[in-house]
Amino acid sequence: MTNLRVALIGAAGRMGQAIIALAKSEGVEVVARIDLGDQLTFADADVAIDFSHADAASSICEVAIKSKTPLVIGTTAHSAKQRDDIVAVSKQIPVVLASNFSVGVSTLFALTEHAAKILGDDFDLEIVEAHHRMKKDAPSGTAKALAEILQRARQTKVLRHGREGIVGERGKSEIGIHSVRGGDVAGDHTVIFAGQSERLELTHRASSRDTFARGAIRAARWLIGKSPGLYDMRDVLGLSHE
Repeated sequence: MTNLRVALIGAAGRMGQAIIALAKSEGVEVVARIDLGDQLTFADADVAIDFSHADAASSICEVAIKSKTPLVIGTTAHSAKQRDDIVAVSKQIPVVLASNFSVGVSTLFALTEHAAKILGDDFDLEIVEAHHRMKKDAPSGTAKALAEILQRARQTKVLRHGREGIVGERGKSEIGIHSVRGGDVAGDHTVIFAGQSERLELTHRASSRDTFARGAIRAARWLIGKSPGLYDMRDVLGLSHE
């Protein structure tokens, strides 16, 4: 396996450290470890991997364009403006943008899309996600991605973030999202299809960040030589977009 030279943004964070720990066994050389306050430079890198902060998105995109460096983005909670910047840069360089790099979660996305189309409007839709107590954003980027899949399948934009008090009868078109925070949970996601007299639950549980780190490295290696464009993990894994 040829060594892949990576510029790692957010190297001191949890995901950055997970990638560094796996680098040697995965054939990766981290040629630049970049954190808050460091100079952004991708000069010696084949690809840049970003697990920093959404606020850094615009600066990272500018440097990636100048150096023509393919970009893997695992940071979540981007604003509409930051997302637009990422879309713009993808017209000049190849970019993988993913809320979750787990192969299992990519499969969960595909199964969720398929199940929503099969089960139809007779089933109520709820998403429950759980993460460690240190996670700053809620709901998770993965939960949002699952919600977007369900919204497209049901052609609805109605989201209900938790419930409290006398909220009335559940709306037929709403999709519920619920966030749990505690302990050291790496990431659990469940999609509930609740019908009359039956319920289907699709669940993915991550026991370690290693699964996300391996997926990010896989995405980085896949990105080399690709044409400019905005890709996700389904593209990396060869899964179809229904």
